[in-house]
Amino acid sequence: MSDFIDEINEVHRAVGTRDLAEGEARTVLLRRTYDAAVEDVWDACTDPERIGRWFLPVTGELKLGGHYQLQGNAGGEILRCEPPRLLRVSWLFGENPGFSEVEVRLTPEGGERTVFELEHVAVVPAEFWDRFGPGATGVGWDLALLGLGLHLRGNMIDDPSAWEQSDEARALMTHSSAAWGEAYLASGAPEDVVNAAVAGTTAFYVPEKPEG
Repeated sequence: MSDFIDEINEVHRAVGTRDLAEGEARTVLLRRTYDAAVEDVWDACTDPERIGRWFLPVTGELKLGGHYQLQGNAGGEILRCEPPRLLRVSWLFGENPGFSEVEVRLTPEGGERTVFELEHVAVVPAEFWDRFGPGATGVGWDLALLGLGLHLRGNMIDDPSAWEQSDEARALMTHSSAAWGEAYLASGAPEDVVNAAVAGTTAFYVPEKPEG
C-alpha cells in the first residue's frame, strides 16, 4: 500500500479556470515524471493494445480526426496528435456532455525519463462542481496515472474491478481525494467549500460498506 501512496504523492496537482466560448471551464492538471523514455510513454498512451492493459479497452479510428471510444467510459475525437509530445482529444460521456477536452503533454528529461502532464478542461454544471470539486475527475486520473506507472515498469493490477473494492484501494482513493482538496484550496477556494467537495468526492469513490 505504501508503494501506491508514494505513487500518488509523486503527482503535482493544480486546479484552475479558463474562459471559453462555451463558458467558464474548470481545469485540473496532473504532472509527474516516469522513469521511461518519451517514445515508450507515447506508445503506451496511443497504442490501443497497450492502453487496454493499463487503462481501458479502446476502439475506433485512432488517428488525427478519427474517433475513439473507451469501454464503459468516454469517447470523442482526436483533435491533435504530434508524436511523441502532444495528444489532445475531446472527452465526452453521457447525454449532452458539453465541452470537455483532455490534453497529454510529454517532455523528455534525459534519455530515460519523461515528464508527463495531463490537463482536463471542461465546462461543468455549477451544482456538480459545488458538490464534488476537482476530485470528481481528479481521483480517476490519479488511478489512471498509477496504472500507467505500473505498466511502464512491466507490472499491473491483476483484477482492477476487484481491487477497487479492496481496503487498499479505498484508502488510496481517500488519500487522492484529500490531495485534490489541497490543490483546490491552493487555487483560492474557501476552506468550507473545499471540505464539502472532498467529503462529496470521498463518499462517491469510497462509499460506506454495508453492515454485516
